[in-house]
Amino acid sequence: MGMDFHNKKNRITYATRNADNSWIEAIKKLVPIANISKALDIGCGGGIYTKALSDMGATSVTGVDFSETMIEGAIENCKEYKNISFKYGNALDTGLDSNSFNLLLERALIHHIKDLKACFKEAYRVLEDNGFYIIQDRIPEDCILKGDDTYIRGYFFELFPRLIEKETNRRHNSQLVVETLKEVGFREIKEVKLWETRKVYENKEQLLKDLGERTGRSILHELDDKELNILINHIDESISTDTNIVEKDRWTIWKAVK
Repeated sequence: MGMDFHNKKNRITYATRNADNSWIEAIKKLVPIANISKALDIGCGGGIYTKALSDMGATSVTGVDFSETMIEGAIENCKEYKNISFKYGNALDTGLDSNSFNLLLERALIHHIKDLKACFKEAYRVLEDNGFYIIQDRIPEDCILKGDDTYIRGYFFELFPRLIEKETNRRHNSQLVVETLKEVGFREIKEVKLWETRKVYENKEQLLKDLGERTGRSILHELDDKELNILINHIDESISTDTNIVEKDRWTIWKAVK
């Protein structure tokens, strides 16, 4: 089944949150964000992290996505930001000038990319010398953790084990990422783990509604409506708290320098 990123009904599915402070602080430790003049967000989706880069101090930010539908949502999401622009393109061929950016973010992107080397070569091309490259994605080990009151995602795989194979097969292991970065020419490569707060829900009803709408969760598009309802009921019974639910996701982040 899978999520259709070009479907108009999914236009704002990746534009409904703000980047959490847990992510902001992690990036600040890796990159001197206040000194960034030109930032690039490839695979920007609805512009959540494009906006965050601007809020953190980047002078100008360009968002790139392969879906015109996602870009439409991003433009609406960032309409008050005069220093943000968006461009249709993809990670292997952005159409942007070489040596043009001093920070490049690719968040939740590389699991869609089979040819990592081509992706990283394009990143290397558009970055200035000494430019920073931030990749954020899940490795297979990040995808099979047990579900609990904060790691809601774990319940998806416990209840529907077929999703484990789907999810882990599309995730690159860290060794491959690091080796490919080195092969392309990147240096000062560092890997960190991040438990990023995805969203805080005032009550369980808000969380269940979010799940039912598959908001920003492409993996849930692998389930039909009946299966999704079974999952929602399972999570409703499994979570021990009814209020102030802090949902977190585990990510791997790689920082590299051109």
